[in-house]
Amino acid sequence: MTTPFPFTAVVGQDDLRLALLLNAVSPAVGGVLVRGEKGTAKSTAVRALSALLPEVDVVAGCRFSCDPASPDPTCPDGPHEAAPGVRRPARMVELPVGASEDRLVGALDIERALAEGVKAFEPGLLADAHRGILYVDEVNLLHDHLVDLLLDAAAMGASYVEREGVSVRHAARFLLVGTMNPEEGELRPQLLDRFGLTVEVAASREPDQRVEVVRRRLAYDDDPAGFAARWADEEAAVRARVVAARALLPRVRLGDGALRQIAATCAAFEVDGMRADIVMARTATALAAWAGRTDVLAEDVRQAALLALPHRRRRNPFDAPGLDEDKLDETLEQFSGDDDPDADPDPDGPDGPGGGGGQPSPNEGPQGGDTGARPEAGEGGEPRASGSREQAAARAAEPFRTKVLSVPGIGEGAAGRRSRARTEHGRTTGARRPRGALTKLHLAATVQAAAPHQRARGRSGPGLVVRRDDLRQATREGREGNLVLFVVDASGSMAARQRMSAVKGAVLSLLLDAYQRRDKVGLVTFRGADAEVALPPTSSVDAAAVRLESLPTGGRTPLAAGLLRAHDVLRVERLRDPARRALVVVVTDGRATGGPEPVATAGRAARLFAADGVASVVVDCESGPVRLGLAGQLAGELGGTAVTLDELRADSIAGLVRDVQGTSRRAA
Repeated sequence: MTTPFPFTAVVGQDDLRLALLLNAVSPAVGGVLVRGEKGTAKSTAVRALSALLPEVDVVAGCRFSCDPASPDPTCPDGPHEAAPGVRRPARMVELPVGASEDRLVGALDIERALAEGVKAFEPGLLADAHRGILYVDEVNLLHDHLVDLLLDAAAMGASYVEREGVSVRHAARFLLVGTMNPEEGELRPQLLDRFGLTVEVAASREPDQRVEVVRRRLAYDDDPAGFAARWADEEAAVRARVVAARALLPRVRLGDGALRQIAATCAAFEVDGMRADIVMARTATALAAWAGRTDVLAEDVRQAALLALPHRRRRNPFDAPGLDEDKLDETLEQFSGDDDPDADPDPDGPDGPGGGGGQPSPNEGPQGGDTGARPEAGEGGEPRASGSREQAAARAAEPFRTKVLSVPGIGEGAAGRRSRARTEHGRTTGARRPRGALTKLHLAATVQAAAPHQRARGRSGPGLVVRRDDLRQATREGREGNLVLFVVDASGSMAARQRMSAVKGAVLSLLLDAYQRRDKVGLVTFRGADAEVALPPTSSVDAAAVRLESLPTGGRTPLAAGLLRAHDVLRVERLRDPARRALVVVVTDGRATGGPEPVATAGRAARLFAADGVASVVVDCESGPVRLGLAGQLAGELGGTAVTLDELRADSIAGLVRDVQGTSRRAA
């Protein structure tokens, strides 16, 4: 077995270590979401935590890790008789991004359930993680339905598996830890809220600290066991402190003054719902126990707010996480209570590994606060100009709700909310023989397949004699997420400030729609003499918004170059992800002035999309009393349709891209 990197040997990352330790002290806090750039020891710290957790007593032979002192009465391996248990280390179970639903929650043997009425159940990862740690690396890339199942189990402390009326329940209480790189996409706000705490991590910019990171990592790689042995005393000390804090936790007093500060803080930052208040209360209590105190002080409330509130303040994917610490201090001071007279108004927090002083600053790191969210913007939010011959980037107009643009036909891409697709979840449309393990039984089709063979199989009782060949998998139709590739004209003809502001507002609105429908997005811009891929296809919709905000305008209109660059992006993306279908959104007034024979070349480039059957929409940005209709002509060449900025929000274009041929005729 590989020796894990010692938790206490992790350099820096005070907030990360503190959040993990608080959950080890009080699992009721609700887990940790770790956000940060790649290579910042996120996974290393999480994997090292399991060695600090106290060992657990389990019922001998129970696959669900029941506690012998209070076994689960509904355990599938039960009922358990009173008997001494066996002690083992707490487990850390990893959930792979590509795991199936059955691998997560477990699987029922449908064949035995139908033929024998037996609940033959194979436990999943949730059962393995009971009373331990469940770690999800790249949780933002996990399919939505798996995230829903995971967080429901974490909230209820139990997992339910149901297949065609056969139901199994077992306890599933675990410390949930997720890590993610925000550049690869965000979690939905309602899913963010289900994590108790969140921390932002970034690599240190201090040379001495970076040197120490490299030194320790090289020493560990050379001799993992020897390196771990050198840190054994520190590990034992932290493990003992976790045990002591757990024992102290029931005696910690959360006074009315601290409760008022918690409630006032959540109200001041306009946090939705009451989960934040509860998480803050549990976190503040755990902080007091970790510090060896039986009273919750103002410093505990402050630290709890910094860990529990930043991710709950996001209203849309373009909001930066973070907390205004000056406003936090003012609120705590205003509602300071009399039950913590010794509270330090400017504390450093508890000492020890991961303790205090690690509050994330809104101006530190690429993911911290407003500064990191808009790295290319100037002071006051005004984007900088990128050249003397360019006009400074215009601010986007207020986004609005757009109509659904969808890809025609039925796909088989990743689950989402845009276009029709054959998926594992959705309405049942038919049945087929299963390919591999059966996951969704079509009961009627299975009975119909088995019925003609009952006499030949010697059926004599009321039960149906079912064979493996009789089983039928339900085919279902749901929605998929697409690749929405924006091709944006940033030439001089679009440079009128008010006009470009409206264009950016429209694209921002479509980006919000793409985020809600779980799409990948890409951004190609063209101006001057060439086109560039401003953002390769990614799930990080907020990254596209940042690129859009800082987009300057000016120069000629190389429309053909923009289309050819977009066509090349789609070609490469098809090799990476063949199942994900594309929707190309060209935002332009239709003029073509860059390069030799610009109009003819643009027409030939557009016809490449039509030949490949790529669904497309042209957002016509032409304005003024005299209109040339060039965007409509471009849409005809693309085999798509044209829509004006005003029509993009009108009810008259619902289901705009449902049929490529039909939309092409309308454009003509």
